[in-house]
Amino acid sequence: MNEDEVLLEELSDGTEALGESEDSAGFGERVSDPERLRRWRLVLGGDPKGQSDGFSLESLAGLSKDDQQRDGALSEIYSETRPGGLGGSSPRVARWLGDIRTYFPASVVKVMQRDALERFGLQQLLMEKEMLESIEPDIHMVSTIVALNHLIPESSKETARGVVRALVKQLEERLAAPMRDAVSGALNRATRTSRPKRPAEVDWNRTIRANLRHYIAERQTIIPERLIGYGRRSAEVQRDIVLCIDQSGSMAASVVYSSVFGAVLASLRSVRTRLVVFDTAIVDLTEQLNDPVDILFGVQLGGGTDIAGALSYCESQITSPSQTILVLISDLYEGGLTDKLLLRAASLVGSGVQVIALLALSDEGKPAYDAENASALAGLGIPSFACTPDAFPDLMAAAIMRHDIAAWAASRGIVTAAPVK
Repeated sequence: MNEDEVLLEELSDGTEALGESEDSAGFGERVSDPERLRRWRLVLGGDPKGQSDGFSLESLAGLSKDDQQRDGALSEIYSETRPGGLGGSSPRVARWLGDIRTYFPASVVKVMQRDALERFGLQQLLMEKEMLESIEPDIHMVSTIVALNHLIPESSKETARGVVRALVKQLEERLAAPMRDAVSGALNRATRTSRPKRPAEVDWNRTIRANLRHYIAERQTIIPERLIGYGRRSAEVQRDIVLCIDQSGSMAASVVYSSVFGAVLASLRSVRTRLVVFDTAIVDLTEQLNDPVDILFGVQLGGGTDIAGALSYCESQITSPSQTILVLISDLYEGGLTDKLLLRAASLVGSGVQVIALLALSDEGKPAYDAENASALAGLGIPSFACTPDAFPDLMAAAIMRHDIAAWAASRGIVTAAPVK
């Protein structure tokens, strides 16, 4: 579904964007013809004179003042007859952003903002403080800010950081708790032992449940035939997690989500987290994991790609391969030699590192990626697939418990790259 189709669906299904609800007069009641014309007029638009082959939709639909404002906001970017659209006027864009937030729900606002950026090349307006203050933060807008952060003048930097921080806060509220719960729960399950050495190491609740069938009624006692222990204390580092992120331009949304997840993982004492971003250069941002905004303003989207070099660096930082999960987040378009990439990946797997290749970490569908490299990695035992942010915590839990990741993906309808035959 393209952007126009998304907007059309939002406008036609989300009737609150066009004013009254379809069922405002009672559930199931027929919408009047004038109201139906009004809605279709707003969805389809009209020419500057309100005429189409001698037929005036305005005269039949009776656009109110608010409807005219909605119509004007839509026509700024969707009218085929309006030359130049929003043009290069920052004040005009700021007013337009205010209008669309007034007359449309947030889901429609985000689509319209993204369309305006793509249709009229408004990236340069992100350099202006007035424009930044008017933005409704979403993943696409923040990705654009991150991509252009090196061009933003100092006078607008703090405002830009405020936009990014607002989205990061939204993402943390949505994703932090599921990630912490999934990882902590997986670590607890993964470190159970059937041979606790001291009473303090026995998980009595689980031990009792596991031995209820051995209850002796006359003694009102359970004879525990199997003890379940906690294993190592949760305060100890139990897993090393390396997020290795491709910062080429196509991976912008993945970089945003990865930064948030990296910060959440870094807050857990039971895992040691490292975050590495790369293009042809490699930057270790582990020391900045306490603030995802700092991470995002430390990346440089665009440029070439040296996946082999990034994996080589990550391998040099790994001290406990059998306890390490390396998540390569990349579309796998290698700028260097593919043989070197595969050799380095094979070395990691051979040392005991659990490697997962995510072709994208975003809300979008199937991404563009190098299918040959994905298949070659699959042949080495490295599953390659796209993952949504909401599924990522469960993926990390499955990896911690050393489940078959390809089977995990299949159980959720996620298609993984097939090995080369």
